[in-house]
Amino acid sequence: MTEQQLDDWVARLADEAIAVAKERGTTVVCASGISPSGPVHLGNLREVMTPHLVADEVRRRGVEAEHIISWDDFDRFRKVPNVAGVDKSWAQHIGKPLTSVPPPAGSPYDSWAAHFRAQCEDGLAQLGITYRGISQTAQYTSGAYVEQVLFAMSQRSEIDKVLGQYRTLPKQTGQKQQQKLSEDDQLAAAEAAEGSGAAAEDDGSSGAGGYYPYKPYCSACGTDFTTVTSYDDASTEMTYTCQCGHTETVLLREHRNGKLVWKVDWPMRWAYEKVTFEPSGVDHQSPGSSFVVGKELAPIFGWERPLGPMYAFVGIRGMAKMSSSRGGVPTAVEALQFMEAPLLRWLYARKRPNQAFDIALDAEIQRMYDEWDSLVRKVSGESAQAGDIAAYTRATSTAEATLPLTPHPLPYRTIVSVVDITTGDEEQTLRILSALDPADPVTSLDELRPRLDRATAWVEQQMTPEDRTVVRTEPDSATLGALSDKQRDGLRILLDGNGSDLAPIEGSWTLDGLTHQVYAVPKVVQGKPADFRPDRKADPETAAALGQEQRSFFTLLYGLLIGKDTGPRLPTLLLAVGPERVRELLTP
Repeated sequence: MTEQQLDDWVARLADEAIAVAKERGTTVVCASGISPSGPVHLGNLREVMTPHLVADEVRRRGVEAEHIISWDDFDRFRKVPNVAGVDKSWAQHIGKPLTSVPPPAGSPYDSWAAHFRAQCEDGLAQLGITYRGISQTAQYTSGAYVEQVLFAMSQRSEIDKVLGQYRTLPKQTGQKQQQKLSEDDQLAAAEAAEGSGAAAEDDGSSGAGGYYPYKPYCSACGTDFTTVTSYDDASTEMTYTCQCGHTETVLLREHRNGKLVWKVDWPMRWAYEKVTFEPSGVDHQSPGSSFVVGKELAPIFGWERPLGPMYAFVGIRGMAKMSSSRGGVPTAVEALQFMEAPLLRWLYARKRPNQAFDIALDAEIQRMYDEWDSLVRKVSGESAQAGDIAAYTRATSTAEATLPLTPHPLPYRTIVSVVDITTGDEEQTLRILSALDPADPVTSLDELRPRLDRATAWVEQQMTPEDRTVVRTEPDSATLGALSDKQRDGLRILLDGNGSDLAPIEGSWTLDGLTHQVYAVPKVVQGKPADFRPDRKADPETAAALGQEQRSFFTLLYGLLIGKDTGPRLPTLLLAVGPERVRELLTP
């Protein structure tokens, strides 16, 4: 059995979420918290995908469930990230709410938060994720949390006692999970962490005036470099000073330009929204961090900490390449340029939240697609088990809709090879791909979309120059003139059969036919039948010798066709080059 079949984590957590909601006398409310302080990258996406999958599973069972995404856009702008359209001048906005910071240059949005929220929402829409979005700027500035803020201030001594127990504990991070990354990829991850993610682990502090869990934004300079110096519970009169020199006294009941510190804000919102399920990352679940402390603070607000599994690190293969051109770890929108939405959903759904995994945006994306296609074939046939069907269903649909699928899904690696060779020429691409399977030919490139578009984008943006395939325009006369007798014999057998049981290559002009042809030539050269299969256990020496002959022959073909020792699969390459040009380049 596969890991998925042994532990259907989505179903298990849905069971638990339903039980917790029933125990608390409420509906299932699954929550995500996203700070649009920079690109919301694929690591942050786990914060959304985990509650989405659980809420969706609950709804599939006919049980009411809601997924809310809290946009933490009233958080402070902490640091200037490495993103396009931003320079050091943005440092003047550090300490302001994200909705008060101008967006990157050229953005059509009116604020930093709106820019990165819209980017994230685009990716979520493509992934079929439905939710109720909550702007924390709107909540605080509208006065929605007034009673909660006043209550927290009235309970500040009790809150301070709880927080005081944890302030001296050493901070732990998820660094161990990043040790497997290369130095370049760790740098990219660090850059991304500066720009986006969850809110800072802020809990306020005790000063000469006492402890206050509320942080006002200065009405003069707009930042939160402020300190509350006094507060009167009866009148709600609050005085604060700012680093800029401004001092002000306000009525907190009427004040709309500030927020509770994070460690108090989060459990307050659990109670306000009646959240029953919310996962969080490693940093939020280490000793003294917000999720841990929230267990003791939530009851103060009349609620219990929600069911909250910890989710692990998501690594990105090929991240350094993208970081150098875009800054930071890629977002869902960027990844969806290269892969179909069901595949990306499946990568998150198939692993338990506490299991780290990698998303490949380098050449390994082809292997990921092979695994996905294998699952699709299982589900389409009779070998699929319950876990396979569940994984496929969650990847390709939600309780409300079905995601777009490619009608005629040829292997991603094959499409990549053909697009690479043809440099994206649609007429040539269709000519080659339509010849792959005469029994089920492609008649239009539309049958291959969206996979064809994703593969084309990958070739254009992710394939390295040294991996590109350029077919020779003229025969390599020097190599052809220096061939050994055995090499010449092999080329003649490939092209014309040359007295063997192989036909001329034109008669084998399908992917299967060319595969048989190129693998058969080394066998025929050794005096074996074209369909000879060595017994690797009984006769390992013969099998090893044949393997060496095949490698040598393939290296010769690659050199004569594209001037390299390796390249795309030879049958695909031959099919793309065409029979006339193959003869021209391979005739001794």
